[in-house]
Amino acid sequence: MTVTSTEDNTAHRIGEPTIADHPITDEEIFLAHVGGKLSVELRSPIQTQRDLSVAYTPGVAQVSRAIDTEAELVNKYTWTDRLVAVVSDGSAVLGLGDIGPRASLPVMEGKSALFRTFAGLNSIPIVLDTKDPDEIVETLVRLRPSFGAVNLEDISAPRCFEIERRVIEALDCPVMHDDQHGTAIVVLAALKGAVRLLDRGLTDLRVVISGAGAAGVACANILLASGISDVVVLDSKGIVSEGRDGLNEFKEDLAARTNPRGLLGGAAEALAGADVFIGVSAGTIDESVIASMNDDAIIFALSNPDPEIHPEIAAKHAAVVATGRSDFPNQINNVLAFPGVFAGALDAGATRITESMKLAAAEAILSVVAEDLAVDKIVPSPLDPRVAPAVAAAVAAAANAED
Repeated sequence: MTVTSTEDNTAHRIGEPTIADHPITDEEIFLAHVGGKLSVELRSPIQTQRDLSVAYTPGVAQVSRAIDTEAELVNKYTWTDRLVAVVSDGSAVLGLGDIGPRASLPVMEGKSALFRTFAGLNSIPIVLDTKDPDEIVETLVRLRPSFGAVNLEDISAPRCFEIERRVIEALDCPVMHDDQHGTAIVVLAALKGAVRLLDRGLTDLRVVISGAGAAGVACANILLASGISDVVVLDSKGIVSEGRDGLNEFKEDLAARTNPRGLLGGAAEALAGADVFIGVSAGTIDESVIASMNDDAIIFALSNPDPEIHPEIAAKHAAVVATGRSDFPNQINNVLAFPGVFAGALDAGATRITESMKLAAAEAILSVVAEDLAVDKIVPSPLDPRVAPAVAAAVAAAANAED
């Protein structure tokens, strides 16, 4: 059986009318969700008594006996090794916050639809009626025989860090919290595209990240791993710095690895003379603060639906501007990363998604648009059909190189 999206899988029609040309109506949205966005289809239809005997009893017993004798055969004779579980507790859904597991299910179904559309992967949404890390980890351990990878989704920080770490340790399959690492991978790809376009160096940039939640921490980590040493992170109380009161263990760790100049204060102090602003928070940044950045600044205002600073205002002070929205150029969209990352990890038989695989994914995303870089095109379109195969190949190669 395969799980498929009931949406049109011919979505890769670049150049078709945009949302701005034909605004989406409430009626259209709700009609598209009637009955859910997923269905289960048979790879081998059951139409005759013979079909029934092969697919179910008595024929299926032979396959079960074979798997009982040789456990690895489960990957050949079931869908397990290509099945991604999309798992959430509904505690940090999109811009909606803690709406619970039931209300989060349409989002998880959508994620499964994207896995199928862009990477051809089967995917099952699983929403859990608990926020307890112990219960979430134990549930996934118990369900492990049913899937081949875990995409953690929309789990609030800081619990998401502990849950991801513990699930990775507990399971022998690829696990990734996409809100963290999918965002970070695409941000790095976009930043590489911007500096290549502007003929600047990557490692000497001064980067400010607004937001110390899931995405902010992951962006800081991948930028540090890529060789950028001057990274400053802001939370709602200002610069995350060593010795600051009220830091949890994750922010204390972040403070020890960032802010090399020992800056104190808030956004004004952090952004004065900065080269890059990356917004992954629900806050806002005044134009006067943005204006204090260096010449040829790069601004990624990624909050949805309201960017930290409006792109038109940001463009007055920056050479390159990106957002998380589809109605402005340079959309930083996780769909550029996660389908290919999971496909590549599964192709390689990897049991972990490592930092080198994430870095390879970012480079692959950039490679798709490298020959066509422009101020309004530092990353490919989310609908570009070349992206997921390129990312999958790069991730698989990185995984195999680590063996």
